[in-house]
Amino acid sequence: MKKILSYPLSIVFYLFFGLTLVIFHALQWLGIKLGGSRGHRGVVNIMNLCLLRCLHVLGVTFSCKNQYTLPQDQPLIIVSNHQSMFDIPLISWYLRKHKPKFISKIELGKGIPSISFNLRHGGNVLIDRKNPKQSIPALSKFGKFVAKNNFSAVIFPEGTRSRDGKPKSFAPTGLKILFKNAPEALIVPVTINNSWKLVRFGNFPMGVGIHMTLEVQEPITINKEPEILLDKIEERVTLAIRT
Repeated sequence: MKKILSYPLSIVFYLFFGLTLVIFHALQWLGIKLGGSRGHRGVVNIMNLCLLRCLHVLGVTFSCKNQYTLPQDQPLIIVSNHQSMFDIPLISWYLRKHKPKFISKIELGKGIPSISFNLRHGGNVLIDRKNPKQSIPALSKFGKFVAKNNFSAVIFPEGTRSRDGKPKSFAPTGLKILFKNAPEALIVPVTINNSWKLVRFGNFPMGVGIHMTLEVQEPITINKEPEILLDKIEERVTLAIRT
């Protein structure tokens, strides 16, 4: 019954979702012209909230659990599992005070209203995962940029989205580069649950009646050997995943 209901609801959702992207593409441009990077960031924050609100059409709700006080005067490395594209507005909105910046594949830098614009102009980094000569220097520069400005680097070390919620093994390269170039950063493991259920049937129809959650795990300082640190981060992220 839910799947049958999801067809008309998905059409309405995509109408609002697409309209939001088109409107905020222009608003982002205006935000940069009038308020610089700060103005742009404010527009992007509102856009991410609106993108999440679009999910209410599908009966989707979302919540955040965080019992830790995260510093705003120190760079963060936010490490999260990855289940769908909606992980990004979820992290962006709930952790907006920490100015999250994303590592994204280079293909997303063109052709998508609002999203491509933000990736290019919002302090994020676009990498070619098939080209280490481009990706490694880009990640190194990104780590230094985040450290200098007390921003948050968001990384999904699984590389690709989990189709069934079960975590994939973490790839170590990107994290090690960030550790090296932002050694004073605080690592914040984050666990996302149920986001994959939105796209369990693919991009159409969408899942309905889902409760998405974001849970901040205990932060970790960069004061251990990288391999030990990687295991600890992966453990904290994955132990809270519910499938």
